[in-house]
Amino acid sequence: MPEVPEPKPVSPVGSAHLRPDGVLELRMGASAPGAIVGQALFIIKPGDARYESVREHLGPMEPGGYAPVLPFPPGAF
Repeated sequence: MPEVPEPKPVSPVGSAHLRPDGVLELRMGASAPGAIVGQALFIIKPGDARYESVREHLGPMEPGGYAPVLPFPPGAF
């Protein structure tokens, strides 16, 4: 039986901070060949349509805490 290759580790695309008031701050970046670089800051408040799915994607995080942001599945954010 052929060997199954190990999956490549996924690198974070940014960091998330859960403010004490429940607001999420996502700082994310991306790069592409040709010196293309982009950075973004997303502020997501409780009640936003994306809030619960982003919290679920980030995993457990206490208010005041930080977490790495792994790539979102296509179309998920």
